[in-house]
Amino acid sequence: MSLAEPTVDSNAQPGVVTVASPDGTSADRRSLAGLRGADSRSAAGDSPGRPFRAVVRVAVRWAGRGVRAVAGPALLAAVWEVAPRTGLADPVFLPPLHAVLTRWWQLADAGDIWAHSQASLVRAGTGLLIALSVALPLGLVIGWVRPIAELLNPVLNVFWNTAVLALLPVFVLFFGIGEESKIAIVAYACLWPILLNTINGVRTVDPLLVRAARSLGLGPVRLFQKVILPGAVPTVFTGIRMSAAASLLVLVAAEMVGAREGLGFLIINSQANFSIPDMYAAIITVSGIGLAVNQVLLAIEWRLSRWRST
Repeated sequence: MSLAEPTVDSNAQPGVVTVASPDGTSADRRSLAGLRGADSRSAAGDSPGRPFRAVVRVAVRWAGRGVRAVAGPALLAAVWEVAPRTGLADPVFLPPLHAVLTRWWQLADAGDIWAHSQASLVRAGTGLLIALSVALPLGLVIGWVRPIAELLNPVLNVFWNTAVLALLPVFVLFFGIGEESKIAIVAYACLWPILLNTINGVRTVDPLLVRAARSLGLGPVRLFQKVILPGAVPTVFTGIRMSAAASLLVLVAAEMVGAREGLGFLIINSQANFSIPDMYAAIITVSGIGLAVNQVLLAIEWRLSRWRST
């Protein structure tokens, strides 16, 4: 008995090999293309479950990030609550967290915390805007013109390395103990991070981008507008976020001298009157405002520098 020899049938369907048997009949076997078709149909049958698994993976990943983000503050809150209750800390000087939060709610309900927060935010915002309006254009010019940067760099480093609070008596001497001295020292504290980071941002733009833009015929103005400014945005916003944090820190210290309202005044006045829960409530408010401002600036920075991820 001889083995069957494969023959090609011109009438056969594509993808089918016809094998002649000894008795003259033919048997169809699935070709590689047919197997691939079966695999593709099998994969298509499994496809409804794939989006669900992808959604689950994304949800698990985001849940993990959320847990890691909340773990630190939750641990701090737990320690704060437990330490006074177990004698690890004196509850007179460190009340339990729930007592502080209760007192914060009472101050908020009475409107006191909002009035002090508004006074501080107006001062800090005014000082930050003054610093921004001066430091941003000045930093762009100094960073763009190298001879000016080399001339002013030593002077800028002297002012940057001078402690701001050490100059508080000087500002009080020149501007008095009213609003002017507080806004002035906030503006001074916010000026240097914005200025120095703007200079650094302009000077550290990728040279390849600059050369490519010049080779395409961009003039100095268009080059500055289309390459230098977008490239310096992340560094500039780092300086702005540093200045926003510095504005609150310096303002709180300045409000402890000669102020009648503001979160700094509330902190020092509560400490003097031994209203310890009020003091911690004001401190928590300062922390919350600083965190919220930082998140807003991060969102603006991401919005302005989305081109970097494309």
